[in-house]
Amino acid sequence: MQSRYFTINDFPQGTPGRELFELRETELPALAEGEVRIRNTWLSVDPYMRGRMSGVKTYIDPFVLGEPLEGAAVGEVIESRDARLSVGDRVRHMAGWRDIAQLPGDQVEPLPGIDVPEQAYLGVLGMPGMTAWTGLNRVAEMQAGDNVLVSAASGAVGSLAVQLAKARGGTVVGIAGSPEKLAWLESHGIEAVSYRDRDAGQLTEALQAACPEGFDIYYENVGGICLEAALNTLRTGGRIAVCGMITRYNAEGPTPGPGNLAMVLIRRLRMQGFIVFDHWADYPRFLDEVGPLVASGEIDYAETIEEGLERTPEAFLALFEGANTGKMLVRL
Repeated sequence: MQSRYFTINDFPQGTPGRELFELRETELPALAEGEVRIRNTWLSVDPYMRGRMSGVKTYIDPFVLGEPLEGAAVGEVIESRDARLSVGDRVRHMAGWRDIAQLPGDQVEPLPGIDVPEQAYLGVLGMPGMTAWTGLNRVAEMQAGDNVLVSAASGAVGSLAVQLAKARGGTVVGIAGSPEKLAWLESHGIEAVSYRDRDAGQLTEALQAACPEGFDIYYENVGGICLEAALNTLRTGGRIAVCGMITRYNAEGPTPGPGNLAMVLIRRLRMQGFIVFDHWADYPRFLDEVGPLVASGEIDYAETIEEGLERTPEAFLALFEGANTGKMLVRL
């Protein structure tokens, strides 16, 4: 059986170009004992993948030039030599960026039995949702009544973070860009603030107007002026959960830190980065808590969908243009 997959032909400097990605085809070998073959139906693209295109190891190994790229995917088992998995099982795994995946069965996870569309396990009930929950609950130690600020608040992670924070009862403010994203936040009862055409001082003023008493928690996805403005508006003893800093992912050289970093000292702030995979033992608890809320419609989620394997690079590159509301997905 043939498998089509994307690879990269170089490690890019700055924002990757479409020419970096090559669609190739290979003949899959016969299944070995313990392996499964999966027809992928949904692929995930995520900002962290940009770091894997750097050629250096960070918290995860870099992609290998010429080899299939990797990412979360959902699909159907079409052949199995693993006794735990049967033909027809719907599963999640990390062999994305391709149409047919072949891998050891112990790297494959049957989808949980919550009544949601299967692609939700790549978004609101997958790694992005778990990231939102972990940053708020495990890292920032959110309490009832906390005022929470979230950057990239209409993205895959931020859109759940604002809803989880809103359910705790404090003022929740989301930073976003486009009018459509701001409207989505407002429709969910979130104070929405635009970062566009503002410097850090102007963004600080807008955040102070949205939440005059200041924030207890800042959920960081962006960096840059968002971090600088957040440092100006956090209360004494505030907590910052650093999930990502997308403004620097395509930087071609060192990026300056915020000029007001002394606020960490003045306000006695705690700033902690985290990688969600270090907390994956909590995933069943996250599913128990959030899964029923998603199934019942109490937690909403948005998706931006590209159609067809060939559009996977376009879906990925669009993440750095702010083109997605909610989770960016590719439907095969």
